[in-house]
Amino acid sequence: MSVPPYPAPPAPKSPMGPHKKAGLVSGGLFAGLVVIGLAMGGGGGTPVTAPVAAGATNTESTGAPDQASIDKLQTCIDMTAGNRAYDPALWDTELCGEYKGSLGSAGQPTTAPAAAPTTEAAAEPTAEPTKKLTVAQENAVEKAASYLEYSGFSRTGLIKQLKFEGFSTKDATFGVDAQKANWNEQAVRKAEDYLEYSSFSRSGLITQLKFEGFTTKQAEYGVKKAGL
Repeated sequence: MSVPPYPAPPAPKSPMGPHKKAGLVSGGLFAGLVVIGLAMGGGGGTPVTAPVAAGATNTESTGAPDQASIDKLQTCIDMTAGNRAYDPALWDTELCGEYKGSLGSAGQPTTAPAAAPTTEAAAEPTAEPTKKLTVAQENAVEKAASYLEYSGFSRTGLIKQLKFEGFSTKDATFGVDAQKANWNEQAVRKAEDYLEYSSFSRSGLITQLKFEGFTTKQAEYGVKKAGL
């Protein structure tokens, strides 16, 4: 009697080569980076498209990518997600493709930040033009100055003198006030003028200065400074 042959045993599985194992690991890392990019760029619920790795090749033949490539890819993901400002020097075109703009927080591609509003420089205040004097005012100023050059006058006494010269009250007052004279010092000058050609008592000289238009306080100051 013939015995049926035993079935042939299954062929043994060939062990997985080291390159194939590395390819699976690198493929998992790449997928993980893409997921990280989706999570970082989708803060508002809007999915962010990760940059396509233009330089990626079959990991079964090339092996695991180096750390530098992983860092460059992460940089591209951050720029696309809007978590990092776009820098052409850091964007790897061969690895990440052409830059399409950052989605940012608004989910809209932007290639450059919005220009900050410019503030106009505050206009410098312009000096008001000097008011032009009338001919009568100019003459009143000159006449008042000429009187004060050779004698002491009170304010009211000098205004009366200019009015006597024919100036109006307004023009005479303008001409006298334009001198910005120290009327106490004018009282001293007037008291000394009187004492040069005549003798006076203290009270008599005070009365004379008051007659000239000085106030009591100005007259007393002038007489005291004159030596009485």
